[in-house]
Amino acid sequence: PAMASAGGPDPERPHPKPFLIGVSGGTASGKSTVCEKIMELLGQNEVEQRQRKVLILSQDSFYKVLTAEQQAKALKGQYNFDHPDAFDNDLMHSTLKNIVEGKTVEVPTYDFVTHSRLAETTVVYPADVVLFEGILVFYNQDIRDMFHLRLFVDTDSDVRLSRRVLRDMKRGRDLEQILTQYTTFVKPAFEEFCLPTKKYADVIIPRGVDNMVAINLIVQHIQDILNGDICKWQRGAMNGHGRTYKRPFPEPTESSSVLAAGKRSHLESSSRPH
Repeated sequence: PAMASAGGPDPERPHPKPFLIGVSGGTASGKSTVCEKIMELLGQNEVEQRQRKVLILSQDSFYKVLTAEQQAKALKGQYNFDHPDAFDNDLMHSTLKNIVEGKTVEVPTYDFVTHSRLAETTVVYPADVVLFEGILVFYNQDIRDMFHLRLFVDTDSDVRLSRRVLRDMKRGRDLEQILTQYTTFVKPAFEEFCLPTKKYADVIIPRGVDNMVAINLIVQHIQDILNGDICKWQRGAMNGHGRTYKRPFPEPTESSSVLAAGKRSHLESSSRPH
């Protein structure tokens, strides 16, 4: 994630009110990879962290501090990290609120090996665009309503499971424990809590980072914002006729088709694997 090391805010740098993009999807759907690809295509990886115009934050940073009993369960794979109650929603909401107001914030650091929040925090400086990714970023309405744009990464469940297994084994976990946790907690929680929030997405991205058509459209969209068009993108801004509108996505160009204003954009190829 595009975060700076601890230190005071830079008084010389103006503090813009960022354009906040929510990126949701199931476990190992490719949310982080999509965000990192967007950063790469915008050339932000080459920029010194404190000066970046686009940054990535993860909902995973906001896992609750566990009690001793919960910690023991977590180490056995018996704690449900995919339930909405696993997250510190109040801290998440207040942090995002400060970010949207252009303030410098401190974000918790979470250790996935020991399942604990570390003592040190990460200082995040204001940016023009903030990508906030996580499995349940659209679940809480107060948080969901803060996003100016909502993306849902829609990846085949078998692909997600295989990625999850490989990732958790690299974290030193036992295969049987990983699969038990997946069938007991991860899959049911996805179907109950994450998947229903797909309806709140403005743009659905099948196949994650493999869908470069969708990612390039989003990158162009963000580039428009960085070029000074941000004022037109406020969710629910009045159009002068007593109704709300959303700007068409993407901007019409010779090489792109225009999607109707106010419609949810489902960027999906006819060759999607089933």
